[in-house]
Amino acid sequence: MHSEGIIASVNRGTVFQADWAGRMKRTAIDKRPAAGPVAVRRLGLDGDEQADREHHGGPDKAVYVYAREDLDHWQERLGRGLHDGVFGENLTTRGVDVTGAVIGERWRAGSALLEVTLPRTPCRVFQAWVDEPTWVKAFTEEGRFGVYLRVLSEGEVSAADPVEVVHRPVHGITAAAGLAAGRGADADLLERITALPGAAAAWTAVLEHARTRSGHRDGAEDATGL
Repeated sequence: MHSEGIIASVNRGTVFQADWAGRMKRTAIDKRPAAGPVAVRRLGLDGDEQADREHHGGPDKAVYVYAREDLDHWQERLGRGLHDGVFGENLTTRGVDVTGAVIGERWRAGSALLEVTLPRTPCRVFQAWVDEPTWVKAFTEEGRFGVYLRVLSEGEVSAADPVEVVHRPVHGITAAAGLAAGRGADADLLERITALPGAAAAWTAVLEHARTRSGHRDGAEDATGL
């Protein structure tokens, strides 16, 4: 077990109406830092909402985490300030290797125990929110995805709480590598991921997309399925 970094902020958001927010015209992507401790439940943070529950939330996407260092990178690239939570993340971290997080890696954050499950894939609502016409492509190519976490043990988290990596699987497959495998239709690697203990169900869909692309039928344009 070792200390990895800290939680810079704990962020929550409520659903609001927006004409630009896809077919649903509603989103909760604008998360804002909480002033004190926040309870972490199996399905996410107390007081946090998701507008599109088909693609957001649920046990395998209970908590989304993004590194402050990556937000700083995007600040410089976009030429404007980006507050904690602006990418829809529930936890903004400092000093945590979010991009290099291994699938199944377990973190102790505050009194909660969390497990890395999936990378974040950008959508058109995210693009419209950031107001950059090529955002989906730019965010994907940059490789600074952030990761979703499963809640293994409920607890509380606060800004400045340490983040400790308490378990790192020896297989070494990162969430980012899994996303690259989906984009590249690497069925062999995806089969290894789906066979991992506790692998998120979404990985099976990614594998099926990859098989379709590399098999006898015409594949989907985007093989990630995440």
